[in-house]
Amino acid sequence: MRSFFLLLFLAPLLSLAQLTPVDPATAGVSAERLTRVDQFIQHYIDQGRLNGATAIILKDGKMVYYKAFGYSDVEKKTVMQKDQIFRIASMTKPIVSVAVMMLWEEGKFSLDDPISKFIPEFKNPKVLEKFNPNDTTFTTQPAKREITIRHLLSHTSGLGYPGIGSNFANAIYAKHKVGGGIGTPTLVLKDNMMRLATLPLFNNPGEKFLYGLNTDLLGYLIEVISGIPLDKFLDQKIFSPLGMKDTYFYLPASKYSRLVPLYRQDENARAVTYPANSTALANFPLVPNGTYFSGGAGLSSTAYDYALFCQMLINGGTLNNTRLLSPHTINLMTTNQIGESLMFDNPEDMRRFGLGFGLYLDKATVMTPMGYGSYGWDGMFASHFWIDPKNKLVAIFMRNVWPTPDWDFGDRVKVLVYQTLY
Repeated sequence: MRSFFLLLFLAPLLSLAQLTPVDPATAGVSAERLTRVDQFIQHYIDQGRLNGATAIILKDGKMVYYKAFGYSDVEKKTVMQKDQIFRIASMTKPIVSVAVMMLWEEGKFSLDDPISKFIPEFKNPKVLEKFNPNDTTFTTQPAKREITIRHLLSHTSGLGYPGIGSNFANAIYAKHKVGGGIGTPTLVLKDNMMRLATLPLFNNPGEKFLYGLNTDLLGYLIEVISGIPLDKFLDQKIFSPLGMKDTYFYLPASKYSRLVPLYRQDENARAVTYPANSTALANFPLVPNGTYFSGGAGLSSTAYDYALFCQMLINGGTLNNTRLLSPHTINLMTTNQIGESLMFDNPEDMRRFGLGFGLYLDKATVMTPMGYGSYGWDGMFASHFWIDPKNKLVAIFMRNVWPTPDWDFGDRVKVLVYQTLY
């Protein structure tokens, strides 16, 4: 009986928000200098380059900044709210990578197991040899090795990305109806992965970093190993335990009004909405009963929900009295897995890649104010997050603009965040 009344007493405390706003000074952050972050974001809005945004900064586990700016819908003059929902695109990848590593911690597989051990259709992969752009035919040769789970987590499998890859990769995937994961709500994950398995890789596994459908395939691996659809697995194992109440592949109708319309920037760099039903990318989270769960790009979320996920990571795998991962696993995930391989074949991109995260190590931190060992990723629709364990800092900035010439927003805002620390 005593324990029953103790639970009744504790229940309200356990249900309290995990991220409570505090005076920034209590965490070594200048409130005065935080106004520069306000001014920075507002400048884009005043110029018409951005409709609005939301942002959260956590320092020492405390919420020192949580604001909304501009309009969620400029035409309707709907003021942006802090709990607005955004399409987070590739910021889905870290979440699904964490889910994979949770199964790894249960001993379900080894990182260097071939994916074909669980999905036999990927046995004996082939690598593209020659491509004929006139008729999209190609020849292949046997790959030097099998694709492993580690290759998928580190984007070194040789799989490409439909629509945003090389011209020949785009042509091959389009011809064989392989979807990129967003804007294709009526596909089925298994079917898409089975088509992918019949097509060539674009380099030998383990040879180089190549951004591709790796995390979609990992999402299907989760389904195969767990026997649970990916959306339900994430909800049961990550979202519900962390209190992430607004993160979905397809929104419930009751939350449609909180989804920010997708904007693009016109020839004058002004943010304008897409015409109604003009692009599947804009509407995919609003499809009732969508069937494609893209582990690489399919989730929508709020800044607050994503901050809960990030705080779990910077805590060493635990939040809300629930441990999702061991600190040793997070350390492995944030250790360079690609050697000196270039990110996106870009010699100016000094980041490296771990298991699901982009990493800021020696060369990258020389170029930024971020602490060594920081990690994070961005979403196609211009959302950004990073985690800085050295400075005990988490930052999330949510926008939904695509395409945008203002991609450097994510780099510039880092300077604005670090200039607030003392």
